[in-house]
Amino acid sequence: MTTRAPLSAALQGCTVVIAVDRRAGELTAALERHGAQVRQAPALTIVPHIDDEALLERSRELIAVPPDIVVATTGVGFRGWMEAAIEADLADDLERAFSGAQIVVRGPKARGAVQQAGLTADWVAESETSSELGEYLVAQGIDGKRIAVQHHGSGADGLDELFEAHGAEVVSILVYRWGPPADPVAVHRSVVQTGAGEVDAVLFTSAPGAAEWLAEAQRAGAVEGIRRRAASGRLLLAAVGPITAGPLTEAGLAVHIAERGRLGSLVRSVVAYFGGGGAPAVATVAGRLELRSGGAILDGRYTPLSRAGAELLGLLVDAAGAVIPRERMQEALPRAGTSANAVEMAVARVREALGAPEVIKTVVKRGYRLNLEEDA
Repeated sequence: MTTRAPLSAALQGCTVVIAVDRRAGELTAALERHGAQVRQAPALTIVPHIDDEALLERSRELIAVPPDIVVATTGVGFRGWMEAAIEADLADDLERAFSGAQIVVRGPKARGAVQQAGLTADWVAESETSSELGEYLVAQGIDGKRIAVQHHGSGADGLDELFEAHGAEVVSILVYRWGPPADPVAVHRSVVQTGAGEVDAVLFTSAPGAAEWLAEAQRAGAVEGIRRRAASGRLLLAAVGPITAGPLTEAGLAVHIAERGRLGSLVRSVVAYFGGGGAPAVATVAGRLELRSGGAILDGRYTPLSRAGAELLGLLVDAAGAVIPRERMQEALPRAGTSANAVEMAVARVREALGAPEVIKTVVKRGYRLNLEEDA
């Protein structure tokens, strides 16, 4: 077995949670090639309907009475539908039933799945939203039309109701549904660690998955910590598109949306954020300083730090040159109060690890502060 060479060290020291079920292994491999430590914690799993008789019955209905319009909302869903048709020996009949239909799709992934099935998409929603797709069909007139609508996992996109309200006959196709997480403990741990500052980025690829991950964060009392860190830029919440980001933005969380609705674009956006100067930084007397959950980057060199060391350095960075009292720093240490010299020893270890003792300045009888470039 060959190991692929690293592409960069842009994510060195970063812990990334992927709240994703589908293609989680592919995402993990891509992030690890840039130096990230990845933790998989999908809040929902995809439950396919391959053997669901209801799906096959809807397919037979469309073969018997072909649709005027076929709507594909997701690539994985449309592909799963075709795979189910192949398993039931209905694929050729279904393709003939679609041959005279107008095929409209919600985005590039769905268009790719349609093309893979040997069909051609007549129109693609540029915004990749169900609302744009619905507006397009309503504007062209659908009264009396028979429309087959393939839904995403939750099925609650409002298209069925919209089309029926404008006189269409709708055949609703649900190809997969969302199920409970495979590892609820991993999901709980991920939200707690994210709120506590032990995670640098969380990636989302579906709105239901984002909503459930957020619900777990609420149950764990971690939302405020997540919101505070995301607002400061120390935590990157990254979504594959605006629909996926919806539950997070509605909760008041700062979310980065990938420029294009692709997993590759999502990975590139994370790499660019941490490796291209997007993450917060301060100019110290020893160079530019950036924090990571696993350490710090000072003047372009990454240094791993203990959890306590990273926490202390984070306090100093957040203070932006102001003095942090010893008592406040001691509170941030594990087993605070076990030693009167605990803070002094912890600061000494951080100075030694960074190889730049001048970065942290001792303020006699008061505490410590970061030695910024402007001070010099």
